[in-house]
Amino acid sequence: MKKRSELEQIPGVGKAIAEDLNNLGIHRVQELQNQDPEVLYQQVCDYEGKPVDRCMLYVLRCAVYYASTENPDPELLKWWSWKHKSYP
Repeated sequence: MKKRSELEQIPGVGKAIAEDLNNLGIHRVQELQNQDPEVLYQQVCDYEGKPVDRCMLYVLRCAVYYASTENPDPELLKWWSWKHKSYP
C-alpha cells in the first residue's frame, strides 16, 4: 500500500491532484509557498496536453494559500471559495 502524499493534507487535494502536482515536480506542501496558481494551472494543462477543468485552478489557489499562510481563514480552505478570487 502506497504511503499517502504529504500534499494530501491540503484541503481539497486528494490522490489525483497530489499526483498532478508531483508531475510538476511539487512533492511537499512548502514547495507551493508563494507559487502562482495561474502558472501552475497552465502547467497542468500543458502536461495533460489539453485544457483541464477550471476547478483545478480553484484547488490550486486554495493549496497555495494553505501553504503560504500561517493562520489560514477556515472559509478560504474550501476550494470553491476561490472560484471568484484570485491569489493573493
